[in-house]
This record gives sequence, C-alpha cells and structure tokens, in this order.
Amino acid sequence: MSEFAKALASARNALDIQIAALNKLASRIEENIEPALNLITSSKGRVIISGIGKSGLVGAKMAATLSSTGTAAYFIHSTDALHGDSGAILADDVIIAISNSGQTSEVVSFASMVKSWGNKVIAITGKPESELGRIADVVLDISFEKESDPNGLAPTTSTTLTIALGDALAAALITHKNFTVQDFGKRHPGGSLGKKSNG
Repeated sequence: MSEFAKALASARNALDIQIAALNKLASRIEENIEPALNLITSSKGRVIISGIGKSGLVGAKMAATLSSTGTAAYFIHSTDALHGDSGAILADDVIIAISNSGQTSEVVSFASMVKSWGNKVIAITGKPESELGRIADVVLDISFEKESDPNGLAPTTSTTLTIALGDALAAALITHKNFTVQDFGKRHPGGSLGKKSNG
C-alpha cells in the first residue's frame, strides 16, 4: 500500500464532494441565473465584482473572464472600496458581491453602501437568508453541504461553486450577446489563445 494512501483517499473524496455540489448547482442553474442576466443585460453600466480573501481572488478571475468575453467588468476589493476605491463605481454599474457566509462585514458594508446609492446588487452566497442576501436585489445561491478539505473549513467547495457560477454567467452572456471567436480575438491578440482566435 502506498504511503500516501490516506492522503490520496482525501484527494478523491474532495473531488467527489465538489462534483456532487456542482451537480446540485447545475440542477438549479436556470432559476438561479436568469434574474442576474436580466439585471446585467438591461444595465448600461459595467459589472463590478467585489469580495475579500479567497472569494476576492475568485471575483478577480470572474471580472477578467467577463471583460475578455464582451461584458465590461471590474474587480474592487471590498475593504479597499470602503477606503475610497468605491469612487470608481458609476451610477449604472451592477454590483456582484461575493460572500459564502453572507455575513462578511466588509462585503456586507460595501453592498449596503452601493445599494443606498441606487446600484443594483447581485449576491453570490451560500446563505440566501443572510444579511448580504437580504440586501441584494438578486441572490445567486451556491448553498452546499460541506467544504471538501478534510477539516471542512478551508474555502474549497464554496470557491469551486463560485468560479463555476461565474463561468456559467459568462457563457450565458456570450450567447445572449452573440459574442464571436472574432470578437474574442480583438480583445486577446497575445499568446496561444490570441493565435487560435485570430486564425
């Protein structure tokens, strides 16, 4: 038996937990995502994504994906937003605030602030009944049974679901806007992807 047998079993279990959570998310994707699509496509502004910690890292990736696929998006760290970076937000911008618990104080404060300005807020949270969920105009529900690390504590399942939901949102917007390979190439001339999309 491998000296890593126990560790490898944990690795397999982590993947099994995340696959089950993704399947659960996929089963409710239409009802989950359509209200967000309505908000984003009816707005003349950008999509501003905010979070802190691991959620912030996922949010930055989400903003980059949206921007490269035809939806103007920008990431603002929730803490920085509370110290002046919120000045970048325009009146028509739609805000996506990410917090698995829905109680992260900086994210909740940021969402509450922009909501008071009249901006529409989309929450990505595993707790729709949370403070963030109550503030939001639309809730994208990533509720799941447990994180996939052996201690059930590290952001693992929650970040996987958030990034998958962001990719699903990008895919929906690509289709809705008829965003083409050629359109992608205009925004991505460098690297192997640039070569692929530019023929």
